[in-house]
Amino acid sequence: MRYEAPTPEDLARLKARLGYTGSQMAELFGVSDDKQFRKYTGGKEPRKISAQMLFFAMAKLVLKQRDIEAVIDEMRKVGATMDMSEAAGEDTQ
Repeated sequence: MRYEAPTPEDLARLKARLGYTGSQMAELFGVSDDKQFRKYTGGKEPRKISAQMLFFAMAKLVLKQRDIEAVIDEMRKVGATMDMSEAAGEDTQ
């Protein structure tokens, strides 16, 4: 697989298109808070969004909740512990 991460500008456009706050973007991408998400959108050397992170976020945007839950159920079947509530934080995402 060949993958090139979206640029910080691409992520800013996505945020604007969705009308999301930084906290909402952090939740979408499975990071702990808006401060962590900003590491992908600014600074001297912004981090690159991994293909897995981008896939996770876009899946949450386009899949029906029952489909997301089916994937999470499969993850649990192989031993993962998952809590998708916002209060769960980054470690369990």
